[in-house]
Amino acid sequence: MCGRYTLAAGPEYIADYFHIDGPIPEFQPSWNITPGGDIPVICQAPDDGRTCSLMHWGLIPHWARAPDSKYKMINAKAETLSQRPAYRDAYKHRRCLIPANGFYEWHTTAQGKQPYYIHRKDDGLLAFAGLWEYWEREHIINSCTIITTIANPLIRSIHDRMPVILNQENYNSWLDPHNTDTNSLVNLLGPCDNNLLDSYRISTAVNNPAHDNQTLIDRID
Repeated sequence: MCGRYTLAAGPEYIADYFHIDGPIPEFQPSWNITPGGDIPVICQAPDDGRTCSLMHWGLIPHWARAPDSKYKMINAKAETLSQRPAYRDAYKHRRCLIPANGFYEWHTTAQGKQPYYIHRKDDGLLAFAGLWEYWEREHIINSCTIITTIANPLIRSIHDRMPVILNQENYNSWLDPHNTDTNSLVNLLGPCDNNLLDSYRISTAVNNPAHDNQTLIDRID
């Protein structure tokens, strides 16, 4: 799964890296992004370029009667996107990218859960494959979820699942709003190259959502 991640890159860097057309919202760098907050999300309009907006992390189905906390859809399994009613329509029409510098995962040991930080070896940006949805009643809420897949060998020693991380050459294919043939997207939803990432143990300070500073990603022995 993917329940916490980091985004240290600022709005200008995000705009340049993802070739955003138009304004980009202001947001603060964070080393402990948690579900339920508003996060930067990259989308593409049918007759326009790429956009970036802030969306609620935790997808709220458009058919939900209310944005209830029972819809804690922070992750969506790649293997069942076409079957789950909450994701099926978004998979066809509302795909997105979620920028990150790295993410956290916890490995269960006899002594408890040990957190790890996972990031690109070159410290570049990651782009998680995601879906977004809109909920409209008395007001509008745009929300999103991060797609997960089976773990590659590096992550498998920590956890059995990981976020889908897309290569830059696949951004256009994933975002293309004219492509509603989800069968053509299946090959994009596997685990990323094992050599792309590095992982290491970090302090349990990350367990507390109130902690948010760069020391959270410091390596420990």
